[in-house]
Amino acid sequence: MAKYLLLKHYRGAPAPANDVPMDQWTPDEITAHIQYMNDFAEKLKTTGEFVDGQALEQEGTWVRYDGEGRPPVTDGPFAETKDLIAGWMIIDTDTYERALELAAELSAAPGKDGKPIHEWLEIRPLYGSAPTITE
Repeated sequence: MAKYLLLKHYRGAPAPANDVPMDQWTPDEITAHIQYMNDFAEKLKTTGEFVDGQALEQEGTWVRYDGEGRPPVTDGPFAETKDLIAGWMIIDTDTYERALELAAELSAAPGKDGKPIHEWLEIRPLYGSAPTITE
């Protein structure tokens, strides 16, 4: 099996079909979206394909080491990850094709008016996770 990171983006990816920002959703629409995500994770737990996942708060800070005895440097001229990444899930699948299938299903989470978002998800293999060879 190989592990993949599925990244949900606030921005930076192509616009989804149901492109209404979450701050314009009703509380019930937000609840339905979160429930879909939780149900999806539970389903993957039963198949052994779920590793971990979290939604992220928008607050965050870039930090780097700036030399011995100097305070850490924060922020900078970068795209803020807090503005880009909404959440992530790590899955462990038998094949890359299965990872694509699961990401496609996850992208159908409901959004505004209960309609599927059809958002773009980024799939990245975890470094050091041996790829599955299919014949």
